[in-house]
Parts: sequence; structure tokens; C-alpha cells
Amino acid sequence: MPLLFLLLLVVPLAELYVIVQVSGEIGFFNTIGLLILVSIVGAWLLKREGLATWKRLNEQLQSGKIPTKEVTDGAMIMFGGALLLTPGFLTDIVGISFVLPPTRAMLKGVFRKMAGGWAVKKTPAGYAGYRVYDATVVRSRRRANPSPTNSPREVPRPLPGADGDDSPDRG
Repeated sequence: MPLLFLLLLVVPLAELYVIVQVSGEIGFFNTIGLLILVSIVGAWLLKREGLATWKRLNEQLQSGKIPTKEVTDGAMIMFGGALLLTPGFLTDIVGISFVLPPTRAMLKGVFRKMAGGWAVKKTPAGYAGYRVYDATVVRSRRRANPSPTNSPREVPRPLPGADGDDSPDRG
């Protein structure tokens, strides 16, 4: 909490200082125009990278894979997009580094460690009676989805033991 308070106090002051310095060099209206231009370009980048990541995420889900890389990319793009849409040059620099693929790839390890550390602090092992288990899928079977035209007798039934009961099906 103290870090958040410090960031909410220091970042706007630093942004204001940089804006005043840039304004002194290139003029007030040019500075405002540059801030608006960076916000427009940032919104375009956010849309482009966000849609590309969304497409990759859907492809991973369709192929039955877990989209961990895409989820991390999506979180970083959202965070970077929020920074790009915030007026200021410092937040724009950080936001662009989170949105552009080459710099995002370099920052991804740090981002995962920070997010993982935050998650561990928020949900420690044994929290509220929950335990963490490591499991491996041994066998998986897909069942056909019944169509509305199927009669009740044509609906596939679970195999004996699929629900934890090893007794034969009596239905």
C-alpha cells in the first residue's frame, strides 16, 4: 500500500515535470499535439496487438492447448494500453514497452515473476483450507454431444467407473 501511494504521488509529479520541460523546448501546442498523437498511435497499437493475441489465444484453445503465453501477453498489453492512454511521456514509454512484441518478450519474465509473487502473497498454501495438488491426466475420452433430434435412448451414457462408482450401470 505505501508503494502504491508513492507511485500515485510521484508519477504524476514526474509526468508534469517532463511535460513542462518538453513544452519549454517545443512549445505548448506542439506538446499537446504530441501527447494526442502518441495516444492515438497507442490506441492503434493496442488494438492491433490485442486482436493478434486474441486470435492466438483462440487458436490455442481450439487445438486443446493451455494458452499461458497468450494470457500473459494479453495482461501485458492491457496494462501497457492503460499506460498509453494516460497522458504523459513517461507512462507512454513504459506503455509502449509493454505493447510492442520485442520489448514485451524481454519484459515477460519479470512480469511473470511479479504476478506470480503477488498471487502467492494473496493466496498462500493452506489458505482457507485449500490445498494445492499436482495432477496428471492419465486418460481422456470425448463424448459426442447429443443433438436435439436424438431420442433419450441415443444419448451416450458414462462408462462404469467414470463417476467414481465401479458398479455396473443399472439404467
